[in-house]
Amino acid sequence: MLIEFFSGRATFVDVLIWVFCFLLCITVHEVAHGYAAYKLGDDTAKRMGRLTLNPVPHIDVIGLLAILVFRFGWAKPVPVDPRHFNRKVTMRGGMAITAFAGPLSNLIFGFVSLFTLMTLESLGVMGSSAAWLTVAEILATLVWLNIMLAVFNLIPVPPLDGSKIVAMLLPNKTLFQYMRIERYGFFILILALNLPQFRFVLDSIIRSILNSYIWVVQLLPFIG
Repeated sequence: MLIEFFSGRATFVDVLIWVFCFLLCITVHEVAHGYAAYKLGDDTAKRMGRLTLNPVPHIDVIGLLAILVFRFGWAKPVPVDPRHFNRKVTMRGGMAITAFAGPLSNLIFGFVSLFTLMTLESLGVMGSSAAWLTVAEILATLVWLNIMLAVFNLIPVPPLDGSKIVAMLLPNKTLFQYMRIERYGFFILILALNLPQFRFVLDSIIRSILNSYIWVVQLLPFIG
């Protein structure tokens, strides 16, 4: 379904499933950012009603339209104010933890989705009816999308989450120069994603994580 979607051969149902799954994934991602910040002492996201799994407060209209036009989109970033972090962490450390929480939540969500899919198949619950095939398609899409979002967001190009993790390790002078890249971040990513070598590396990482997930789930006695 993902190949058909990206090649423009997807059905209307495929598009609905993609949009539904994408909204779920980015909602979990943003809530994880906000919740991590909240646990570190910053309640900005909570006060603004962003610690909710209701996707509506997280929807960015342009990002949602981009899903349909460019086959990829984004959510409204959860507001984080590092000045409110407690003294157990530095601002940089707190931002790195908050940033990593998003991709981590997607990795967990992806694993749970795969575990659910493989468990239902192993127990013989999945049938050949349209309803069950739709459930399987949703779970499979959630697996792929979550892993893809996690890997993509860990790319160390500002303003992606990976850049905030890298920022924790840089000296002040280097950090200032590094964060100046943010104004060109979008164009750098577009250029990189159009390079076959870069896409090959991303795809290899995604498939390696997926294969690792499958291997772990297959270790379970009632599945393997």
